[in-house]
Amino acid sequence: MADLEVIHEKDSIHVIKETGTEVNYYIFDEAEIHLNRIMPHTVQEWHFHEKIDENILITKGKLLCKYVDCNGIEKSCYAVKNDIVRVHHSVHTFENDTDEITEFVVFRFVPDGTDKREMIKTDKKVVKHDH
Repeated sequence: MADLEVIHEKDSIHVIKETGTEVNYYIFDEAEIHLNRIMPHTVQEWHFHEKIDENILITKGKLLCKYVDCNGIEKSCYAVKNDIVRVHHSVHTFENDTDEITEFVVFRFVPDGTDKREMIKTDKKVVKHDH
């Protein structure tokens, strides 16, 4: 069993992209978490992920999510604070079309096709610990 670990911001990989997004990457063996700040009136590049499952939690502001549906039609919707965007393997881009900075947390992992919902729901084990 591993000890609890705190990864400090100074230990993340910090990148300021030409597209106007600032990212702190926290990369682990089987997953990645990154913190994004997308500047006002900024559009990211269109892209998709072949193997990575990407889930986004909006923590501040409003994010315009654009994607191409399974019929090849471009669609869009907004996500706001406390919304989660499940990207799946869609061709997508994100845009901040507001005058405020938008912030979100990205959780990325490589799924193996196994439904782990029951394990995730029941994995917490309560223990008695005397100080």
